[in-house]
Formats: sequence, structure tokens, C-alpha cells
Amino acid sequence: MKIEKLNEDKIRITLNIDDLKENNIDFHSFMSNSLESQELFTNMLNRAEKEVGFITENYRIMIEALAMSNGSFVLTITRLLEEKPKVSTYRKRNLNFKRKVPKLDADKVIYCFKCFEDFCQYCEFLQNDILQHIDSFLGKDALYEYNNCFYLVLENIKMNTNLLKAFASSITEFAQFVSHSDLFEHKLIEYGTIIFKDNAISNCLKHFC
Repeated sequence: MKIEKLNEDKIRITLNIDDLKENNIDFHSFMSNSLESQELFTNMLNRAEKEVGFITENYRIMIEALAMSNGSFVLTITRLLEEKPKVSTYRKRNLNFKRKVPKLDADKVIYCFKCFEDFCQYCEFLQNDILQHIDSFLGKDALYEYNNCFYLVLENIKMNTNLLKAFASSITEFAQFVSHSDLFEHKLIEYGTIIFKDNAISNCLKHFC
């Protein structure tokens, strides 16, 4: 992890592949604002305070994240106007995240929707130009129900397409990244219920929207 102080109110933090692996972070978990990514942000701010004197307590913070093609992240953290401290036993940092979508590379990605309605809303949200070309970057999209949640399994994802970038960026507004694991998919197959074996997005639009 490399921390650089750009000015009094801005720093740059570079995380390499080893830093990400150590904190169980990858692109999809980062984009979905997982608990692991939130914990990592807090640790980075604490370290920046110790190493370069970048104090963030009682400030609003904006974090701009750029994922590089080599798997690393570059974070630009800006300290905004200071707020008056609240009377409390602890203080919370108000973090605003601005994410940039990088090149994607994944054979399998699994997202969790809290309910079927959320999945339907996401399908409706997708623009027609994305739906018309979805087969060009998704080899398979299956939907399973498991423990009262709905899991969208995306396979054979092709990278370096603008449509894929728009797809991956928008899905995090409706669902949370879960796993890349074949084992988790096998768990869904064995213990879950298949809603759509393939073409889950198109079928949802056809039958439920």
C-alpha cells in the first residue's frame, strides 16, 4: 500500500494485488461496497492519519476509485468542509464514493438480490440497447432462489465492451456481489430452486415485467 499526500485536503492511495488479496477485495466486491471494502477504507484512513497527517475525523470524505487493468486500485481521497462534531460517544465519517468502471475479466460472477422484485426492477432498468446485445458479452445468466434471496449467476463474461461496463456498473444499485466460486454455484444448484436456467434477464422481462 502506497500513500501520497497531494495537498492538505487530498491524498492518493495505491493498492496492489497483494494488498487486495490480503483484504479479500476484488473489483466486484469493491463495486458492491461490501463489508470488506468498508473495513479496508477505514484502515486506510487510519494509516493515512499516522503516516502523512491526513486527519478525516469530523470531515466529509469523497473517495474516487479507479481499478487498473493489472488488478490494483488507485484511490483519490478528498477531505471536504469540516463539520461540527456531534455529541456522541463516537463519531462517524461520512464517506461519499465515486467509482469508475474498469476493464472487467471474470468467467463467473454471482450477485444476490434481496427479493424477486429487486431483480425485476433491475431487468426493467436495463436499457434496450443493452438487452439487444446482451448475448455478445454474457454466455449464460441463470437465476436461483436460496434462503429467500435470488442469485443471478453470470458465466462466460467477455471483457472490454462498453455494454459490459454499463451492465456491471448498474447492477450494483440493485444487488450485492457474492462470489466468483464454482462451489457457491453448486450450492445453489443443490440446495436452491432454479427460477431460470438460462436467459434469466430476458425471461424475466418477458413473463413478469
